[in-house]
Amino acid sequence: MKKMTVVITGSARGLGYEMAKCFRRHNFNVVISDIFKKDVEKAKIELLKENGNGEVLAIACDITKSSDLAKLAKESKNKFEEIDFWVNNAGVNQPDKMIWNLDDEEITRMIDIDLKGTILASKYAMNVMKEQGHGAIYTVEGHGSNDAIIPGLSVYGTAKRGVTYFIKALARECEVNKLDIIVGALSPGIMITDFLVNAFRDKKMELSNKNKKVYNILGDYPDVVAKYLVNKMISNTNNGVRIKWLTNRKAAWRFMTSGFKKRNFFD
Repeated sequence: MKKMTVVITGSARGLGYEMAKCFRRHNFNVVISDIFKKDVEKAKIELLKENGNGEVLAIACDITKSSDLAKLAKESKNKFEEIDFWVNNAGVNQPDKMIWNLDDEEITRMIDIDLKGTILASKYAMNVMKEQGHGAIYTVEGHGSNDAIIPGLSVYGTAKRGVTYFIKALARECEVNKLDIIVGALSPGIMITDFLVNAFRDKKMELSNKNKKVYNILGDYPDVVAKYLVNKMISNTNNGVRIKWLTNRKAAWRFMTSGFKKRNFFD
């Protein structure tokens, strides 16, 4: 029986890497990608230690570059013949600054990675899936996707709000064109990873005590979230779906019980 294949952007660490581990446990061929070759090669070595008999392909990819995304799609297809799942996970966090304190370069970089990169990646994934006649594209949402506003995250939130619109638009385009391609959103909630304390991957940020308190209540480690998301993706058959980990009901329960269920991710 032919193994299924998944491509995950931004998967050398964090949620992307944990999703790759989960797909491998389901015996998928897994294509991991990230901006630095050394990071994806290291992640590949670790991933091969996980249970599963699918193959692992590691490809360096800058999602702001069409040439890199075209290469990612082409090499994945050439290696495994088909791409069954494509997960847009790559993204960067915003420096904790008001809009007027952001450099033009910082604004451009966030929009290019968090919004434009998702659109371009989906385009190349769609080209492969239209040709093969099937597939599924899932994209990770983030703060701003539900119209929430936090001062200091204006550009990141704007990009993610755009991402959510794009997911819905792409799902609709697949529907009206009668394509056997599923498009969906992944809403992971707050995950305790380096993403929270780093802007653009490598610029350290100091979290306020207020933010730490919220993250301790609502946050989860990425391996827990990844298992849930991957299981839901594999079993889903509906276009336009939104797979949500941190539901309103779950969030309300955590706030209600936070007084006697102490969680501390930062000590």
